[in-house]
Amino acid sequence: MPNLFDLIVLGSGPAASRVVSHCAKSGWKIAVVDPNPVGGTCALHGCNPKKVLVRAAELVDRAHRMAGSGTKLDTAEIHWPDLVCFKRTFTEPVTPNRRDAYHELGVEIIQARPRFVGPTKIDVGDRTIEARHIVIATGAQPRKLAFEGVEYLTHSDQFLELDYLPDRMTIIGGGYIGFEFAHVVARAGTKVKIVDQSDPLASFDRDLVNRLVDCSKTVGIEVQSHTEVQSIRRDEDGNFHLAMLGDHGVQTHETDLVVHAAGRVANVHGLNLEAAGIEYSERGIVVNDYFQCPNNPAVYAAGDVVESGLPALTPVANYQGITVANNLLEGNLFKNEYPVVPRAVYTVPSLACVGMTEAQAKEAQLNLKINCDDWSHFSSMKKVGETHAMYKVLIDKDTDQIVGAHLLGPESAELINIFVLAMKMGATTSTLKTMPFVFPTFVADLKSML
Repeated sequence: MPNLFDLIVLGSGPAASRVVSHCAKSGWKIAVVDPNPVGGTCALHGCNPKKVLVRAAELVDRAHRMAGSGTKLDTAEIHWPDLVCFKRTFTEPVTPNRRDAYHELGVEIIQARPRFVGPTKIDVGDRTIEARHIVIATGAQPRKLAFEGVEYLTHSDQFLELDYLPDRMTIIGGGYIGFEFAHVVARAGTKVKIVDQSDPLASFDRDLVNRLVDCSKTVGIEVQSHTEVQSIRRDEDGNFHLAMLGDHGVQTHETDLVVHAAGRVANVHGLNLEAAGIEYSERGIVVNDYFQCPNNPAVYAAGDVVESGLPALTPVANYQGITVANNLLEGNLFKNEYPVVPRAVYTVPSLACVGMTEAQAKEAQLNLKINCDDWSHFSSMKKVGETHAMYKVLIDKDTDQIVGAHLLGPESAELINIFVLAMKMGATTSTLKTMPFVFPTFVADLKSML
């Protein structure tokens, strides 16, 4: 097999796929190297399959909320084995479809662990391959936890393949994954506890997070913050016993399953980046504004493996991958523009935001107008029985423009995109208030938030 390429791409997720597609269509000879099934985390055991589970949880939750309000839906339930089978109809075609697409583009797929042995040379099994350019898009991996019994942890990809749910589940980590999994399994009847060593969902607005925690409690989710897991022990009956240090000293907790959701770090282990002169940290590979490695201009990086100042999200990986592809094909003409990036936690209801938090806006000393209220009092929420909806919109009085928006409620992950467009286009609140949105809808509620 030939060992010289125009481009070697490490990884096969969203960022990698954008680079490969653009460059292959321009006639480049490309190798994709990935020791894992082709397709990446998001499509195989991340965002997409998780959303299948979340949609089921939303349906059951909505049915229960509307029971007795002209409907007889109180018996709606999740049947986990069937739901997992349905989820697999989305994930199982990913790898063969992606492999077929690469083959049609003339891309060679190498299933091996890559290891740099020079600035542009990589060992892959018993071969050494080389290219004019290399793109690192290896994504992220679970953060290593340091306590006795870590071998008993179930990781997120393993959780998504469970054929049956236990009666009791404990989740270590109160971030996106922890809360999303908790809200799904709670609607499936599992008693769940979230343990976090700091504040839950720390990067989101505190007022809305507190409301979400209150909502979580109503469906049987216990959230224990400022608590550190010190060890996990398994007894002869298969039960797990956690020793935890919190505000009230050392506590023990018994559970049937312990899920690791305590964060992810850049997946650079084993790449031997030092051999290529590539600088990196736990936050990711260091790149310049063109997503190029400063000490090795032949190498670019994109996606969750990059330290770029942007959130580690699939839309960001797509953006970075396209930017890298354009820079490879046209020279470094396209910089990281730090786009307006929304974020969402797919709980039930969902939490979404874009722009500054109230604390950040105040630290920036903006002339701020804060519109914050209980969204559940709106007619749109009463019609679906939602009791824990809330919004907070931050407006710069000097420009009449939105600088931050925070939503907790049904379809918040959809509605937040209206705020993204408004902020991107620099629209004033005065203009938005005159928009003839379809009424009555969640989107129409936006006018009352300004």
